[in-house]
Amino acid sequence: MEISNDLTRRSAMKVAGAAAVAATALEGAPAVTKNSGDQVRFGIIGTGSRGAYLLKHLKGVDNGHCLAVCDIKQEALDLAASTIGTNPAKYKDYRELIARNDLDAVIVAVPLFMHFPVTKDALLAGKHVFCEKSLVFKPEQVGELRALSASRPKQVMQVGLQRRYSVFYQAVKSMIDKGLLGNVTHMYAQWNRNPGWKMKPMPNLADQKMANWRLYREYSGGMAAELASHQLDVAEWMFGGAPTEVIGMGGHDYHFDGRDINDNIQMIYKYPKKQKLMAMYASTTSHLSLFGSTRTEFGEIIMGDAGSVEITIGDDTHPVLATWYREPTPPPTITKAGEKSAKKVAGATMVSASGAKGVPILLDRDKVNIQQDSFVDRETKFARQWLYSKGVMMPEEPRNPVDTELESFFKNCKDGGTPLANLEVGLNDSISVMLTNLAVDEDRKVHWTEFDKLAKGKKA
Repeated sequence: MEISNDLTRRSAMKVAGAAAVAATALEGAPAVTKNSGDQVRFGIIGTGSRGAYLLKHLKGVDNGHCLAVCDIKQEALDLAASTIGTNPAKYKDYRELIARNDLDAVIVAVPLFMHFPVTKDALLAGKHVFCEKSLVFKPEQVGELRALSASRPKQVMQVGLQRRYSVFYQAVKSMIDKGLLGNVTHMYAQWNRNPGWKMKPMPNLADQKMANWRLYREYSGGMAAELASHQLDVAEWMFGGAPTEVIGMGGHDYHFDGRDINDNIQMIYKYPKKQKLMAMYASTTSHLSLFGSTRTEFGEIIMGDAGSVEITIGDDTHPVLATWYREPTPPPTITKAGEKSAKKVAGATMVSASGAKGVPILLDRDKVNIQQDSFVDRETKFARQWLYSKGVMMPEEPRNPVDTELESFFKNCKDGGTPLANLEVGLNDSISVMLTNLAVDEDRKVHWTEFDKLAKGKKA
């Protein structure tokens, strides 16, 4: 994990030469070839914005083969078929797709309110299922899906929380487990947009609601389900457990275009070991203060008493970023105003320490192994580290985590392994989303123990 502090002794010329060798080596990596006998045969249900995005990535995943696509819109079906390029069968009724005996697995990318019924039917049809987050929409669906999945232990159930498949997020979790951040006490999460989802006007209200389903409560979990769910999962992962309570505030304050979801929400969550997550979601700004404001919208800070990490997942055009900040060493000297060793500022507490400079988190490919690395490998790694330390380069994820999560799903379909983003991860995340919306709507503290009442149809 640690970056070398002895990099400046190498000249820029030497660094540039070694970096060129590294680039040549990476470009010459062998390509993976397809073997149809090893591929999982799948269909995808829902080829709108998210489904179309997944299909672009599925095209490059070699251990899966698309036999069928399903959507209620013909233009979405046609685009999906041309994107994946496997001449898939086209369906407008998902029940016809899951009835096919030659399908091993189903990918569910329909609007949130349809996640549970489609997933349920696919499991009953004997298929492995990958379902986008949030996994379920209503409290009573949690227990039913848990029982159904338990009755079919040989069928894989995975949820689309791709941060679990990022090597950078995995590296940060390893740092926490090894104590490199000390006692991790707080996390900050943000996903701001300006303005975010825009209403697409339609001739009648029914069509408008379906075309803009994220903006209506009868179909959507709003910002909590579509944005916060990813970061709630990160917090549960890093803190080692689900929240125990949440305080929320927000409202429908800025966008009056027919929507009825909140357009801003702010929350504080408490976890079993007294850790806190502070989360903010706004539709009036895209500013992100992390990474020197070089990125916008979303990111997280994971804070411990020995160090902190700024991290964000990135997208197809922007790589994952992760920067480690050590706490100042020796620890800050804190003195009360009026003591001889402190500056005399009335009523203030003085902290005498300079902030640590952030350093990139190194992945295995960047770590030097003196015993095993060749001379060229060592020089290449030192070169990259030097460039990282100067801000010329940043470590990059070997693959987009979306590719990794999909490939991992197909692998687990074959080997029976448990996904990193498994059923319980998805259900816990869905519970967090539902209770978040309850806390915001009722402007109060909500305890996780209230969920049992909600699942039984009772008021919390």
